[in-house]
Amino acid sequence: MNICVFLSAADLDDRYTVPAREFAELLGRGGHTLVWGGSESGLMKVVADGVQEAGGRLVGVSVDFLAAKARTNADEMVIAKDLAERKALLLEKSDAIVIMVGGTGTLDEATEILELKKHGKHTKPVVLLNTAGFYDGLRQQFRRMEDEGFLPVPLTDLVFFAEDGVGALAYLEESAGML
Repeated sequence: MNICVFLSAADLDDRYTVPAREFAELLGRGGHTLVWGGSESGLMKVVADGVQEAGGRLVGVSVDFLAAKARTNADEMVIAKDLAERKALLLEKSDAIVIMVGGTGTLDEATEILELKKHGKHTKPVVLLNTAGFYDGLRQQFRRMEDEGFLPVPLTDLVFFAEDGVGALAYLEESAGML
């Protein structure tokens, strides 16, 4: 399965890097392909290293203004002209999406992917990997949106919240009929 992962390119502490590395190793050992932003820095590098070292493939989609930070030994690397094209290519090249910890760029990617799914522009499974409770506040906000009528479809049809990589991958494989 080609699994797109949205995540930070920042250098983060062990409470985020250790679970990210464990999830990456699960992907690689499972024979999955990582589709990601292509960066050779921070958490993106941690995940790409883990997938590659565990036998998985890497498909990167960088953007022209970040091309100098792109991983040089990915199985495939595409350079998009802008962030909008990058997001479209990441979605196109993936069978499922996992949203890991990140900043405003990750949040932008997450909300766009969920908005597209809400409008039926894709049906791919989406997981928010809630490492160390990072997305507890967002989950609460989504529930409020649902409770107050802002979501025309049930939240559970849009996104699955996983507390760890094992739960995230199990959900994706079940959604893809791999179990």
